[in-house]
Amino acid sequence: MSTKTHPFPAPTASPIPVLGFDAAGIVCGIKKSGAPDLALIASRLPCKAAAVFTQNSFPAAPVLYDRALLGMNPDAVYGVLINSGCANACTAVQGNVNAKRMAEAAEMALGSSDNTIFVMSTGVIGVQLPIEKIEAGAPQVAAQLAPTGWEAAARAIMTTDVFPKWASRQAEVDGVTVTVTGISKGAGMIHPNMATMLGVLATDVNISQPLLQQALVDTASRSFNRISVDGDTSTNDTVIVLANGAAGNAEITDASSQAYAAFVAALEGASAQLAKLIVQNGEGVTKFVTVQVQGATNDADAHRAANSIATSPLVKTAFFGSDANWGRILCAVGYSGAQVLPENAELYIAAGEPQAANPELQLVRAGTPTNYAEKDAAAIFAQRDVTVRVALGLGSGSATVWTCDLSHDYVTINGDYRT
Repeated sequence: MSTKTHPFPAPTASPIPVLGFDAAGIVCGIKKSGAPDLALIASRLPCKAAAVFTQNSFPAAPVLYDRALLGMNPDAVYGVLINSGCANACTAVQGNVNAKRMAEAAEMALGSSDNTIFVMSTGVIGVQLPIEKIEAGAPQVAAQLAPTGWEAAARAIMTTDVFPKWASRQAEVDGVTVTVTGISKGAGMIHPNMATMLGVLATDVNISQPLLQQALVDTASRSFNRISVDGDTSTNDTVIVLANGAAGNAEITDASSQAYAAFVAALEGASAQLAKLIVQNGEGVTKFVTVQVQGATNDADAHRAANSIATSPLVKTAFFGSDANWGRILCAVGYSGAQVLPENAELYIAAGEPQAANPELQLVRAGTPTNYAEKDAAAIFAQRDVTVRVALGLGSGSATVWTCDLSHDYVTINGDYRT
């Protein structure tokens, strides 16, 4: 699928450079296509690090390496080296050796000490990493590092992605501007439980490491963990945040402070944008769907219900076919495990984000269909951006999940993924 035919556009605003950070992406020969396949994000100052990882029981070698590094050295990391084209997953002992060699290659290229570089890999599972190509490419990508290299880095981590993904947000913290810029990849095998796909965010804020980790965990739960393309959780899912303190604000150590709230808002804004871009860039996607559940007994129940809708193949194919088969939506809520009283349930749909000029259409009231016009519902389902809202009428719990349709192209793309 080309960017000319893809229904959703790539980001248009350029990534905002982050004080003290550089990025780059190059071709090192891993991909048969000759496309860029090695990216480096590096700080000129030591960074506090935070990370969340896949919950898949077959974690890839880079995930194992990064988990250990985060436990060993969370306060003086200098960057992340990422390859695409090979996942280095299910590769046994040799895969672990290659992950370490990959990190060491970046450390040597940057002149940093041991145990200061994270690694990420994405691509085909069960194939040994061509480590010699990465070792040869590390000094080359390091030589290309620049404050404006974020887009090149984003392109170098793509696999079946149609376009590169990046996002930036800024916030005022203690009278200074702090920046968060991140890149991500992901188009298939997207159903995060952590974590999601691959993502790296850099910030110049000065913050304690425990609060940085807390901020990422909380942010991931409201962004990366709220998306689904196909219901598959990857072996390689990792999101890393690096904070080098170059902005010069007083160190954030209090989770109840305004400074922390301002930073988290920026981090969450960038993360949510990256998460939405992943769904919009989903394999074979033609529709972007926002699923909102309100009035649940608690937020956890709301998430269960929303996630059930977002992952239902029958719901997703209905969106692809522009078929307003709302019974599938309520069915998904019913088997989600969330508490439900059918006589309280309401269901609404809208084209894009509901607003005064674009009102919702109510399909269900008190658990039964309203007297809506089928053509009006079908017209909304035919839009490329659709919002579904379910009101359970039981409490104040709410959740939002972003998903997409399930098309013929998804099957085609994944049927010949390795060819």
